[in-house]
Amino acid sequence: MTAPLHEPTAAAPPSAADRAAVGEPAVIEGNTKPVQGRSPGRIAWERLKRDRLALAGGAVILALIVLALLAPVIADLVGQDPNAFHEDLIDPLFGTPRASMGGMGGEHLLGVEPVNGRDIFARILYGARISLLVGFLSALVAVVLGTILGIVAGFFGGWVDAAISRVMDGLLAFPQLLFIIALVSVMPNEMLGLTGSSVRVFVMILVIGFFGWPYIGRVVRGQTLSLREREYVEAARSLGAGRCHILFKELLPNIVAPIVVYTTMMIPTNILTEAALSFLGVGVKPPTASWGQMLSNAIDYYDSDPVYMIVPGVAIFITVLSFNLFGDGVRDALDPRGSR
Repeated sequence: MTAPLHEPTAAAPPSAADRAAVGEPAVIEGNTKPVQGRSPGRIAWERLKRDRLALAGGAVILALIVLALLAPVIADLVGQDPNAFHEDLIDPLFGTPRASMGGMGGEHLLGVEPVNGRDIFARILYGARISLLVGFLSALVAVVLGTILGIVAGFFGGWVDAAISRVMDGLLAFPQLLFIIALVSVMPNEMLGLTGSSVRVFVMILVIGFFGWPYIGRVVRGQTLSLREREYVEAARSLGAGRCHILFKELLPNIVAPIVVYTTMMIPTNILTEAALSFLGVGVKPPTASWGQMLSNAIDYYDSDPVYMIVPGVAIFITVLSFNLFGDGVRDALDPRGSR
């Protein structure tokens, strides 16, 4: 008598472990959509989108950049030349605008300057070009120098690290502002094909960037010291990777986050430095517009025409605050231990 044959049973669906073993994406029960991983950049962007203050700061920064780039176009649209005098709008006895609120109106949105009657709105636009240019380019110089020297010092160690670290200490102890004042004061009016205020802007960018690289160099050096003994670096060495490959392919991508964060913090500091130099009279030369120069000229009229002092002061305040808010948001978004 033969044994009864068993009826075939339906095969059980593969589990998540079985799918992972054969390289298939995992599927959550009750959902046919595979679980997708998120890159660090996407995670940081999602965090940043939830920070409304950071987004507001970024929007203001973007608007300032657009206004600075389109300053000539906008000035033409409102029919104002930043260097055109309107002495008919000035009281000849007191040297202040005839109209109230510093001469604000439909033709002059932010009023006019005392004595000469130049349009403040047009000069604020052109002053933004100087401030942002010096802020961004000097930060770029500092980031390039600080990143290269910091990663070299942290990776090689020994006498290389000691030499670069002592240079950092010396530059950090050097009176940066006094050196810039002394250097800019003796600069010629023509240099490398540049003339007038362009020479001073060029010198300010180089000097501010040169004295700023030790700050970011220390951050990069510390990060490199903690990363150079990681497993992936040892694996790259065992596979025969050269030093340049390890420096710029293995270490540098893993320290981009602190570099970006520190850059956003450095730009407003550079803008304040440029404003301070122009305030002291060693920045750009008149008639080139500068926020610090406008503040310096407004000292004599702070009681009779306070609008002339308030407008450039508010412009500096909003710019620096926007960069700080955006920098704080970027720092929180790139922090892997952040909870936001």
